[in-house]
Amino acid sequence: MADLLQFDNAFYELAALLVIAIIVGAIATLLRQPLIISFIAVGIIAGPAWLSIIQDQEAFELLANIGIALLLFVVGLKLDIGLIRQSGPVALYTGIGQVLFTSIIGFGIALLLGISLLHALYVAVALTFSSTIIIVKLLSDKREIDSLHGRIAIGLLIVQDIVVVLVMIGLTAFGAGDGGDTSLLREVGLVLVYGTLFVGSIVLLTRYAIGPIFRIFARSQELLVLGAIGWALILAASGDMLGLSKEVGAFIAGVSLASTPFREAIGTRLVSLRDFLLLFFFLSLGADLDLSRLSDQIVPALVFSAFVLIGNPIIVMTITGIMGYRKRTGFLSGLTVAQISEFSLILAAMGLAVGHIDEDTLGLITLVGLITIGTSTYLILYSHQIYERIGKYLSIFEREHDIEKTLGDDDSYQPDIIVYGLGRYGGNLVPELKKRGYSVLGVDFDPQMVQLWHRLGLHAQYGDAEDPEFPGSLPTGAKWIISTMRDEQVSRALLHGLEHHGYPCNVAVTADRDSIAERLRDEGADLILMPYPDAAKEAADILDEKLNRTGVVESE
Repeated sequence: MADLLQFDNAFYELAALLVIAIIVGAIATLLRQPLIISFIAVGIIAGPAWLSIIQDQEAFELLANIGIALLLFVVGLKLDIGLIRQSGPVALYTGIGQVLFTSIIGFGIALLLGISLLHALYVAVALTFSSTIIIVKLLSDKREIDSLHGRIAIGLLIVQDIVVVLVMIGLTAFGAGDGGDTSLLREVGLVLVYGTLFVGSIVLLTRYAIGPIFRIFARSQELLVLGAIGWALILAASGDMLGLSKEVGAFIAGVSLASTPFREAIGTRLVSLRDFLLLFFFLSLGADLDLSRLSDQIVPALVFSAFVLIGNPIIVMTITGIMGYRKRTGFLSGLTVAQISEFSLILAAMGLAVGHIDEDTLGLITLVGLITIGTSTYLILYSHQIYERIGKYLSIFEREHDIEKTLGDDDSYQPDIIVYGLGRYGGNLVPELKKRGYSVLGVDFDPQMVQLWHRLGLHAQYGDAEDPEFPGSLPTGAKWIISTMRDEQVSRALLHGLEHHGYPCNVAVTADRDSIAERLRDEGADLILMPYPDAAKEAADILDEKLNRTGVVESE
């Protein structure tokens, strides 16, 4: 069978690899696993360990390098420091704290397992980073990108991305100097000088030339994409020639376009191409694994995986708890970093290329990646159900309602209506209710949102709809409690909490679909708000009135 699949033509090899990748990828999708795992598995299947399909190593290595360059380019393109500010200090402190504690503890574990100093350093750094691609995809599927823990996770990932680039620069500098201390210092100095000149040149180009040039490119969508790819690869090649690495050059290319109005158009069009080309990096990674030597790495891989799956969430929960966030927010944020990243594998591959680590260490990091990515996917998908089971044991990670004390409302205020959720829907609903003469108390579990409402002179209180004890602290004179959150699980928890405390009022909850609305009615909801159908009906009524008024619709 293996002989039949060995070709002397790179095109035939590519076709065979894609067939296997499609089949294995379909299986991974059915198992709700990220394609990264399936791609590495395809590399193992197609590599020398089994079918030996990959013969033209140079062609696939070129595609892999382009894929990595585009990955860093897109990361730079989407780098928005404003998201960290939007998430508040918690994203910055949690990101920096997680990076520091994970690397320090991971380094200590590696030394205890008998791993040499430099190899232990690589392993520790690899454990630090989490997969932006996987986390954003899973949070988007669960509609939790805009939630508090989702914004904390995204801010944390941005901090990690910045650290990744700094580590790559350091890796390149130290990888260049291998001729003693004098040579090392000289090479590090040269990298710093070249890097400063390179970045300075790009800053000048970005300020005076990039905008006008890309406005010309934007006249054609095809030319815009081609120009972006060309810019990414030109700077990647320049960075490599200057000793900064292709990855750093591509990242700087992305950052240079991040402030232009074209970044979203470029980013959305490059994501699919990036993912296709990254296939070849993970294929190469899987193909290079020596399965006969991986057996020695199973025990260390399980130890490191346990640390990432359990230790990383604990680190995040500890930091968020110290900052006054509830245990639920810390738990949901912590689960998002319970895996290592595609960047961890890229850094390991770079370390192998410069001779810092050997194939055994690369195999160890890859094995940890397979275990943690596969396991954390299910942890994130079922995070709310897991929290329901273990949440009562996590009180150690929560201070005595510090944020509620500082973000509470006037105890004497007796509202007619209490609105849970002050986001897009709730933030528009509350002013409309106030215009109609109702007194309203807003409740949200985002402390920044509560602070904003206080600055606007509005009544708001920090609270969590899924906390069964919170309804006991609400003023009892309200006629209605309204939840504007469209998560069925949150609505059910709120209904049960109000029922448990015997809260004397009507309850309205929000749903997207009729099936969810029916279940929530069975749970005791007095009114179901359906924003999209209601808005569509109102829009249709307005249009119908306009059309009839202008005589477009003829009467019989």
